[in-house]
Amino acid sequence: MRPPSTTDPSGNPSNAVNLVKATFAVAVWGASFVATKIALRELTPVALVWTRFALGIPVLGLVVLGRRQLRPIRWRDLPYFLLLGFLGITLHQWLQSNGLLTSQATTTGWIVATTPLFIAVLGRLFLGERMGLTGIAGMLIAAAGVLLVVARGDPGAIVVGRLGAPGDVLIMVSAVNWAVFSVLSRRGLKSHPAALMMFYVILIGWILTTVLFVAGSGFRGIHPLSASGWAALLFLGVVCSGVAYVFWYDALERLPASRVGAFLYLEPLVTVVVAAGLLGESMRLGTMLGGAIILFGVWLVNRERA
Repeated sequence: MRPPSTTDPSGNPSNAVNLVKATFAVAVWGASFVATKIALRELTPVALVWTRFALGIPVLGLVVLGRRQLRPIRWRDLPYFLLLGFLGITLHQWLQSNGLLTSQATTTGWIVATTPLFIAVLGRLFLGERMGLTGIAGMLIAAAGVLLVVARGDPGAIVVGRLGAPGDVLIMVSAVNWAVFSVLSRRGLKSHPAALMMFYVILIGWILTTVLFVAGSGFRGIHPLSASGWAALLFLGVVCSGVAYVFWYDALERLPASRVGAFLYLEPLVTVVVAAGLLGESMRLGTMLGGAIILFGVWLVNRERA
């Protein structure tokens, strides 16, 4: 019996391969919040970020070398890459790793799913992109979903102002920060291969994180890890920060952005399932409803932008 065909409806096998790559990247990133929670049981937030990207940089470097894309940054572009490295790696990962000390992985996944909303707002404010009534309605609907999620699905908690863990605020700030990073990255992606650009952004962000790492406990804060700690760290470093980035940008370069971007709706769903299985986080009906409301609001905004 012949195996099923790997071609997509367009008949192009490479399209199917890139769809698989996009699915893999989103699934990995959805599970990354769970892996971070596990690794934070044994590492400080700064030590985790530092070691994670120390593992991911060689993976991206080998890909760039293998594709013969490696070239030095022009001096005039260095301030731009320093800014991207700080926002996209140093600050973003500091916010998320510290936020996940108290925030649930499930809550984090749903909050991060709001990033496209902030990208739309920034696009309207600074790039002159259009936002009509549908987009505004999507923003308000998604905001209501976020309130329900951080209240752990309890509408009564919203009324009395009892909204989630302290880390939820850091995660929300990280979503805004990633939107800023994404908008700023557009200029660089027009003149640099995606893998090369991410290699330098991550490398510079890691160097800036090294300052925080050394200023803190440094290597004294890294203790022998358990098997689960090593598994989480290797998953975050090699798979999330290396392979997933390469796969995602491979798909973006070969498929319409709207088609690839639709896969991001799967990310919080992966987080919910993996967090329930590995961390024992409950699947509350109210939280799932809030997540569905967020995704609907994001869909409305993206639909109007498309």
